[in-house]
Amino acid sequence: MKKQLMMGNEAVARGLYEADCAAVFAYPGTPSTEITEFASEYDNITAEWSPNEKVALEAALGAATAGRRAFCAMKHVGLNVAADPLFTGAYIGVNAGLVIAVADDPGMFSSQNEQDTRRYAIAAKLPLLEPSDSAECKELTKLAFEISEKFDIPVILRLSTRVAHTRSQVELQEREIVAPKDYVKNDSKNVMIPAYARGRRVDLEKRLTALREYSETSGINKVFEGTGTGIIAAGTPFRYARESAPDGCGFLQLRMLNPFPDALANKFASEYDKTVVVEELDPVIEERCRIIGLNVVGRELFSGIGELSQRVIAEKLGGKAAEFVVSDEEIPPRPPLLCAGCPHRGVFYLLSKMKLIVSGDIGCYALGASAPLRAVDTTVCMGASVSGLHGMLKAKPELSDKAVAVIGDSTFIHSGITGLIDIVYNRSNATVIILDNRITGMTGHQNNPANGFDIHGNEAPAIDLEQLCRAVGVKRVVMCDPYDLVESEKVIKQELAAAEPSVIIMRRPCALLKNVEKRKPLTVDADKCKGCKKCTGLGCPAISFSDKKAAIDLFSCVGCGICADVCSFGAIERGDK
Repeated sequence: MKKQLMMGNEAVARGLYEADCAAVFAYPGTPSTEITEFASEYDNITAEWSPNEKVALEAALGAATAGRRAFCAMKHVGLNVAADPLFTGAYIGVNAGLVIAVADDPGMFSSQNEQDTRRYAIAAKLPLLEPSDSAECKELTKLAFEISEKFDIPVILRLSTRVAHTRSQVELQEREIVAPKDYVKNDSKNVMIPAYARGRRVDLEKRLTALREYSETSGINKVFEGTGTGIIAAGTPFRYARESAPDGCGFLQLRMLNPFPDALANKFASEYDKTVVVEELDPVIEERCRIIGLNVVGRELFSGIGELSQRVIAEKLGGKAAEFVVSDEEIPPRPPLLCAGCPHRGVFYLLSKMKLIVSGDIGCYALGASAPLRAVDTTVCMGASVSGLHGMLKAKPELSDKAVAVIGDSTFIHSGITGLIDIVYNRSNATVIILDNRITGMTGHQNNPANGFDIHGNEAPAIDLEQLCRAVGVKRVVMCDPYDLVESEKVIKQELAAAEPSVIIMRRPCALLKNVEKRKPLTVDADKCKGCKKCTGLGCPAISFSDKKAAIDLFSCVGCGICADVCSFGAIERGDK
């Protein structure tokens, strides 16, 4: 069989192909996004972007109920959105197999919090598998479908940022052709009214009992013999520990963490003088070990904050980590920031200049909180900007001309619409700004229901945001070009002064889109530049300052012209003049 280096996310998609998964549903969320993108490249898989994770999981449940293998992918915070169908889905079970991939983000490289999906699996009473490299991503994806169908239950596949985005060798195999299951009407299994749910609750415990036996005896959890110290770990921490722990240690690699293999863990620990649990985030394994009476060491050595590394594990266990090349050169920090030509920059410049309270959201526009703009006051979760502003104004109506909500087009579709309905229905005088850059930006340019293209780039029906806002009852809906600072400021002031809810749609495509025509870069006339640094207040990476003069990098400037608008001395000249 052919072998290939693959990212973990790519290997999961390969596992979907080889397992004959028919349908994939997801909302893009780093670090899980690429699973769906890679899956969309296989002709036998129907893959699509859903408006949000709840819809994606419900669609996957529907596909599995109909009788075809289905899959759903999301990041850890997306599981919060999908929690409603997740818990009830455990009661109902499946017809054909259903696998739910959830990518956690230890270290918060692209997330607003750290949370541990293993807690969800335990609470929802669902089996959870955790691969430690790309080969296991493919293997466990396929196995998850088999487990799902054998035990009549959805299965969670837990990834992490490192597993999802690092590459290792994967052996490619032929696709297994799985016959569709017949759909059979079964009210007592599929209709979760209380009378039926009570029976399914009892049945779920029976399925969990069978799954515990599987976790103990199937060989899915692996033992590597050693002496002295035994280490229990899963996922990336298992790989790191294997590389960094002292020679001779034994290992129990947990690949099925829920239900937990109590007897196997007891037997493993009994063979060692000391048992250490190595895990990231919550002490889930450690707590279970203590519940079943094992004397283990875990949180005393390893923090529950952020990622572990080979070096940290080696230091704590007395092993030796691989040597790293260290440079004496001082590397300047490179914080995330809005790209050159980003259409959001001018909006945040104005909001900061006007000293408004800005209820923010999740996406590229969260970078509006960074210096020098520092325009965003709150960022909680997807859609919270809109409903959060409503709450602010209910608490303090006098803020109606001093506060706005800012949300992107994809995020508005995801979970901003209901907040806007709340504003209209419960009558708060709110001004909502939709930053419509015609794409889902921060996760890597995925299409969404508002931009008129599907996951394959084919034309699709596009939600008309203006009509949508009017349909939920907003009478004041204004379109504006965010590159036009004069008009944008005028519109913002106008809508803040209005005595009713309003929506401003700031529409300008992301400057990085391939179909966006770039303007000629701007230049600085050094003789006119007074060194006031007003242009640097935009935070544009194309603008620098040296020898008391501004300068523009001709390679990164896309000619948006916002800096020329803010220059008080006409020192910045447009390239198209």
